[in-house]
Amino acid sequence: MPTAKQSLLDGVETPLTINLLEGDPAKKREEIRRYFHQTFDVYEKLFEPMNGQEAYVTRADPLRHPLIFYYGHTAVFFTNKLVLGKFLKNRLDPHLESLCAVGVDEMSWDDLNEAHYIWPKHEEVKAYRDKVRATIDKLIDETPLELPVQWNSLYWIIMMGIEHERIHLETSSVLIRQLPLELIEQDHPSWAVCSEDADAPENELLNVTAGTVTQGKEQPSRFYGWDNEYGRLETEVDAFKASKYLVSNAEYLRFVEDGGYQKQQYWSEEGWKWAQYDAHGMPRFWRKREDGSFALRTMLKEIDLPWSWPAEVNYLEAKAFCNWLSEKTGKPIRLPSEEEWYRLLDFTETTDVDQWSDGAPGNINLEVCASSTPVNRFAFGHGFYDVMGNVWQHTETPIAGFPGFGVHPLYDDFSTPTFDTKHNLIKGGSWISTGNEATRDSRYAFRRHFYQHAGFRYVESDKEVAIKDDRYETDPFVTPHCEAHYGPDPLGVDNYSEKIAQICLDRMAKQNREKALEIGCKVGRTTFELAAGFQKVLGLDPTARTIRIGVEMVDKGYTQWEIPSEGEIVDFRQSHLKDFGLDHVRDKVEFMQADLSNMKDLYRGYDLILINCLLERSYDPAKFLENVHERLNGDGLLVIASTNDWREEHTQKDKWLGGFKDKTGENQSTLDGIQLALGDHFAQAEAPIQVPQIIRRNARVFEHNLVEISFWRKA
Repeated sequence: MPTAKQSLLDGVETPLTINLLEGDPAKKREEIRRYFHQTFDVYEKLFEPMNGQEAYVTRADPLRHPLIFYYGHTAVFFTNKLVLGKFLKNRLDPHLESLCAVGVDEMSWDDLNEAHYIWPKHEEVKAYRDKVRATIDKLIDETPLELPVQWNSLYWIIMMGIEHERIHLETSSVLIRQLPLELIEQDHPSWAVCSEDADAPENELLNVTAGTVTQGKEQPSRFYGWDNEYGRLETEVDAFKASKYLVSNAEYLRFVEDGGYQKQQYWSEEGWKWAQYDAHGMPRFWRKREDGSFALRTMLKEIDLPWSWPAEVNYLEAKAFCNWLSEKTGKPIRLPSEEEWYRLLDFTETTDVDQWSDGAPGNINLEVCASSTPVNRFAFGHGFYDVMGNVWQHTETPIAGFPGFGVHPLYDDFSTPTFDTKHNLIKGGSWISTGNEATRDSRYAFRRHFYQHAGFRYVESDKEVAIKDDRYETDPFVTPHCEAHYGPDPLGVDNYSEKIAQICLDRMAKQNREKALEIGCKVGRTTFELAAGFQKVLGLDPTARTIRIGVEMVDKGYTQWEIPSEGEIVDFRQSHLKDFGLDHVRDKVEFMQADLSNMKDLYRGYDLILINCLLERSYDPAKFLENVHERLNGDGLLVIASTNDWREEHTQKDKWLGGFKDKTGENQSTLDGIQLALGDHFAQAEAPIQVPQIIRRNARVFEHNLVEISFWRKA
């Protein structure tokens, strides 16, 4: 493993992230300790240029907390995770640990109302950070380390805190870059910018050959990783062309001077709304002086705009530039996909951090300077520059989990809130990217209007990028069905959706099993289970919201959802058909929306019809039963599953099949009503059976139903 490299920070080392797979356990424990202290040191050095309390409490970005929050947040994160994981019994400062816990990404739970906060002095936060430092040191002293370091280890949580702080090292530097200049020390010696500039090189498109890209890793793995890095995805990437250099300030100026910010045709709908709102007409860190010249705001000061440095823009601007360039050149120009960026990485034979024996391959890991450098300074393979480092590179790809994704139980909201198609991946790292951010497997995504130290390169390709919708289902009507169909079994009760399908298949063992129809399929598990024994299965349900999950299962082979745990806390689930041995039946299943009481005639010719807990939710259940014999083949089986839970909110009382006294004063059960509605067309095939059904409401509250299953064959 390479040793730590001397950084630009006055003697503070910037070590590469640690191999957690192998080594001497005692030495590895001390290596993690050093990594922890070095991380704390670098992060605190980031705040040294702040000129007093006003700098800490001034909000640099209206969508972010003031920097005092982030100064405390990374230390609070250690404490909160250690308490949550029961590695730390007592809190160090409950008030501060609440104040600086949440608020980083415009989510609904991010309270940015300044009236709700009384910020502490930065000296108080520093004192708290010192307590956390001592606490971590003590835990390391007292806790042996076992290799490999796994998710449930104290040392994994310490690494989580370290890598989390290294993320905020970068994001906080972007906020400092937005503070008024008078609030910071502009010539702090530890954060000197690059002094190089020259005429920007003319960009050109170079060939990248086709190849297979493999993403994702297994646990345990060499380096600490965030949950979205785990799993496996293999993609065949077609040949494409990519720009030799990152887009320089000089190249981007052509778009600005051509009125790119004033021409709607170059912008997405989202981008145009942002461009009108922002009203700057150029990249955020550019400044136009009164004499017409341009300046660039670096982290601590303004300098003459270096035309050979990469243009730092958000995704929306990068996308608009590509659309503009495509129009000007007549070529299909766009941003690369994540897979194409990895193909470029492999094509140029760029190595991962464990092979950086002579230092980083580019302007990354704080080994060069506290700013960008010219786009033609760091050469990689096959004529490309800055494949890694200098600035992050925008991609067309919204972040999503790989197949096999699972959240860490102590940080279940690191990735999943970003799986909403609104957070696009950035790749390659910047000059201040350290630790996990500098590894091959790192995956970070931000909202498309956010600024980081990020720029872009463009590609030429006729292939459109498929945007994967990988959101977690949150609809409170749908998610309990997802949990009941595809979730774990917390009470030791057979999965109802699987059980009812097996009951049907057992009774059809000697019958023709060509076509089956499930009415009331909800999110589809029973439909898929039936397809294991039938050639074609159609799932019908009146609610499109639930059918969408079944369709998603057919298309992708998996679905994911949130389910309440307690209060506002949720559990995140991902379920794959292959886990149930059902991936092979996807092409045998179809889902449609249909009204049981007004069903189209085309649904005919079935060997099995299962009405699954829908009669009691239908406004006229008898209407379907009176004609169901026309939909079932001569030797077919009709199976009716019902909770017999009749409610006027679903069915008018005069339409109930059971649960009332008839005209003679006798009790009429649902089974009696079904027999009456079926008339002379059906006879009961066997006695009804009872099957339990569990619906989870939260981690400790369950709805326990006893479903009555009756079987009917044509008379």
